[in-house]
Amino acid sequence: MQAINFINDILWTYLLIALLLGCAVWFTLKTRFVQFRMVKEMIRLLADSTGSNNGTKHISSFQAFAISIASRVGTGNLAGVATAIAIGGPGAVFWMWVIALFGASSSFVESTLAQLYKEKGKDSFVGGPAYYMKKGLKQPWMGALFAVLITVTFGFAFNSVQSNTLCAAFENAFGVSHSLTGGIITLLTLLIIFGGVQRIAKVSSILVPVMALGYVALALAIVLMNITELPAVIALIVGHAFGWEQALGGGVGMALMQGIKRGLFSNEAGMGSAPNVAATANVTHPVKQGLIQTLGVFTDTLIICTCTAFIILFSGAPLDGSTNGVQLTQHALTNEIGPSGGIFVAIALFFFAFSSILGNYYYGEANVRYLTRRKWILTVYRLLVGGMVLFGALTTLDVAWGLADITMGLMTLCNLTAITLLGKYAFRLLEDYRMQKQNGIKDPVFTSDRLEGLEDDLECWKKKVEK
Repeated sequence: MQAINFINDILWTYLLIALLLGCAVWFTLKTRFVQFRMVKEMIRLLADSTGSNNGTKHISSFQAFAISIASRVGTGNLAGVATAIAIGGPGAVFWMWVIALFGASSSFVESTLAQLYKEKGKDSFVGGPAYYMKKGLKQPWMGALFAVLITVTFGFAFNSVQSNTLCAAFENAFGVSHSLTGGIITLLTLLIIFGGVQRIAKVSSILVPVMALGYVALALAIVLMNITELPAVIALIVGHAFGWEQALGGGVGMALMQGIKRGLFSNEAGMGSAPNVAATANVTHPVKQGLIQTLGVFTDTLIICTCTAFIILFSGAPLDGSTNGVQLTQHALTNEIGPSGGIFVAIALFFFAFSSILGNYYYGEANVRYLTRRKWILTVYRLLVGGMVLFGALTTLDVAWGLADITMGLMTLCNLTAITLLGKYAFRLLEDYRMQKQNGIKDPVFTSDRLEGLEDDLECWKKKVEK
């Protein structure tokens, strides 16, 4: 743990916080606040994409959104928020909001680039940071490095966190041992992931809306029950983010670090994960999926994470570190609605964490396929994912989160470098989309000839020659 903490201190204290905020502000300015001014268009696009795929095998825009939300909406929303508040205080919630509001622009850029440089796969399109590093930056080594980092981060480290938190919740609610719960979710995971991306897409598109809406409904009910305390809770969050007392005690720095670290773990904006599934969507213009994935950041952090934060802060649960992780969320809900609160969190977390394991697995699979086409290696990867789900169930909370923070930090550094250098193409695509809409085209269409000089790199966007 000493070695893990040392590496995390260097990564997060001196590098990532400045880079994440710097890139988020830069992209926000260059896109002219796309994450705010085009919210209506995001919702329209998402609604339009919920229909069928006309019998094709392609992943729909909504299904791609659902897979990415499946990965985003997980333990970070229940356990990650609780950990951030327990360590960084209520002020950490404010910085989670900040990284979501500004980081959404980073999500737009990376997902748009993933669509731009995607390739044709067997059953769906494939793409992501590894592809735009190889084709856009002309740096195959960088793409390979990222592919290894994301495979280790999502397939192994993050899935360990998901299973660890899920097992802790079940033990707290039902007294079930970690080994039994871990064994069951390992078997379920292997059963679904051997079915491929189509099965993952179908399961995610069903699980995600149900679990998210159910949790938000409960949280809204709790907010309404405590509506008179809402101004005081918001004042507490803002006060701890900027207060003199916290500044003198080093609390502001801890709140900022925990808020951004846990916010990134939850919404993944700029990390380079969501672009892998954003690239699979069948759309007529890269900007469409960029806008839809941006909406995912808001759904995750501004709605679901905020729900957890309010539940904890309304409840009067101890914030002295004596209770941490998902147990803090369970304690808070028990204070609010009685013993059934802990049981509800355990059941909700099953859907949250299990859907995240599936989404996380897909990110790894996409990048294993980038590295090699050998089927036996993919089979080994799938078995290792199952092994890491079981390992996470049996290891400690600190080790699981510590390893996840390191690998998450390294892949984020790699992706931020790439999207900063390639961001100019996302800006041009956004302008192209805006101009088509301004000219009365309801459904903008992109072809590679609209980005001069890149035609040879954009195999999925070549203009069809009419016979």
